[in-house]
Amino acid sequence: MDRDSRIFVAGHRGLVGSAIVRRLQADGHAQLITRTHAELDLSDEHATRAFFEAERPQFVFLAAAKVGGIIANNTRPAEFIRDNLAIQTNVIHAAWLAGVQRLLFLGSSCIYPRLAPQPMRERDLLTGPLEPTNRPYALAKIAGIEMCWSYNRQYGTRYLAAMPTNLYGPGDNYHPTHSHVIPALIRKFHEAKARGEAQVLVWGTGTPRREFLYSDDMADACVFLMKLPDERYTALLGSDESVSGRFEPPLVNIGVGSDITIAELAATVATVVGYRGDIVYDSSKPDGTPRKLMDVGLINAAGWQARTPLTDGLRVAYEEFSRQGD
Repeated sequence: MDRDSRIFVAGHRGLVGSAIVRRLQADGHAQLITRTHAELDLSDEHATRAFFEAERPQFVFLAAAKVGGIIANNTRPAEFIRDNLAIQTNVIHAAWLAGVQRLLFLGSSCIYPRLAPQPMRERDLLTGPLEPTNRPYALAKIAGIEMCWSYNRQYGTRYLAAMPTNLYGPGDNYHPTHSHVIPALIRKFHEAKARGEAQVLVWGTGTPRREFLYSDDMADACVFLMKLPDERYTALLGSDESVSGRFEPPLVNIGVGSDITIAELAATVATVVGYRGDIVYDSSKPDGTPRKLMDVGLINAAGWQARTPLTDGLRVAYEEFSRQGD
């Protein structure tokens, strides 16, 4: 993938896609292809196929998805499985028809079993039950991994799936009920500070452990993977299990390799925001998966590591959120 390659970033306005676009632009890539949802509905099979036939991208970052936190996943499960299956099915199939050289399919750490051994390795996929609160979304992403694997087997494509851990950073969604934990906490503490509230209520017990990756680090990892030399890239594409007898999906974890409790995260966010009141936990609300820590040995061995400390990334995220309110 060089500077003159035609590169389609699907979902370029989201947290993941916007970070990938920034990274590619910083590298001097001049032929980036993007479309808003109004311009191209990726859940429309015919529109997606026509787009690929007309634009003929050589490389695709598939970051378009319907995403949300526990509340959104729990209250709109049909939308999460329907929309994500439609988007990824249409894009992956159209990419094959158009002769795309490499495709990177983005998912999340929720693909792994709720009680998977920690840290979670790529081979832990499909080894146990999923977390019920986001199972529809997780199943859609697992289907996307299998689709990449199947197209590689049958058609000789070179599609890779990358599963980032929990992300945060510029371009995040700060919706009061449909956001993920970090943007939700940033908003809560910011508004509590502005109103002079004595305490902030946080969902759950505060005991679950989570790993958090700055979005620009994630984008750096994605571009790193897509630029790997053929031999090293091929090594990440797994194998045909019917031939090798080994469970080796075309899957790579992207994370930092360490985690903290939600209570520790809340205290850190409060400090960054400048909130000095009390933090109270509502144990009647769901905690979600007890722990989600990625094993990042595979991508580290390939030559990539995360670089942004959590506090530094949170400061940037809060500055962006503050500007939105100005």
